[in-house]
Amino acid sequence: MNRFLQLIYQPYKWIVVVPFMFAITMIMGLLCICVGIVFSQDAANMTAVIWSRLSCAIVPIRVTLTGKKNYTRHQPYVVVANHQSMADIPVIHGFMGLNIKWVMKQELRKIPIFGIACHYLGCIFIDRSHRDAAIQSIHRARKHLSPKASVLFFAEGTRSRTGQVHPFKKGAFVFARETRLPILPVTIKNSYQILPPDSLDLVPGNIDIIVHRPVYILATDPDRMDEVIESVRSTIAAPLQ
Repeated sequence: MNRFLQLIYQPYKWIVVVPFMFAITMIMGLLCICVGIVFSQDAANMTAVIWSRLSCAIVPIRVTLTGKKNYTRHQPYVVVANHQSMADIPVIHGFMGLNIKWVMKQELRKIPIFGIACHYLGCIFIDRSHRDAAIQSIHRARKHLSPKASVLFFAEGTRSRTGQVHPFKKGAFVFARETRLPILPVTIKNSYQILPPDSLDLVPGNIDIIVHRPVYILATDPDRMDEVIESVRSTIAAPLQ
C-alpha cells in the first residue's frame, strides 16, 4: 500500500477496525466458552473460525490458499508454520479448514475472556522459559485433544522481526514423532507487510498460505531428527526467497 492510501486508511483503522476487533473478540470469546462447556472442543472451534473470518473481512485481508491437495480436512496433523505477524493466527485458523489447537505461551491464559476461551478451545499453554515444563504441558494436553485436532506450532518460537525464517525448535517434531502424526509444513507469506511485529501499523492486503506435502517422522529413526527439521524449514522458507 502506498503512503497516500495508508494515510487515508488510518481513520478507518482506529474508528472501525480496532473497536470491531475488540468487540468481536469479547463476543466470540464468550460464545466459545459457552459452546465449549456445553458441547465440545470441536464445536467451540467453529466460533474461532467465525472470529477469524470476520477479523480478516473487516481489515480487509484477502487470503489465497494453495496446496489443498496436500492435506485432508478432519485429519489430524502437526502443523508447522513460519511466524511473521499476529495476522497469522486468524488467517491459519479461518481458512485452512482444520480443527486447529494452538501451542501458546502461558502468559496469554491471563487475558480476560480470551485466555478462558482458548482453554475451552483446547489450546495448549506452555512455559517457554522452562523446556521440560513445556514438554510436560504438551504431553498432558495431548490426552484431552479431540481425535480430529491438529496441533499448530510456530516452530521458530516467536515472530520473526525480519520477515526471514529463523532456525526451528524441536518441540513440534518431537511431538509429531511421539504421536505418530504427520507434519504439515505451511508457509505464510506477506503477513509481515500486513501487520509488522511489535507495531499497530495494520494495513489491508493479501496473505498467501502455501501448504506443502506432509512429512512423516519414524519413531525408530531418531537420529534423523535434525535432518528432518532442516528439510522442513527449507521447504517453508523457499517461497519467501
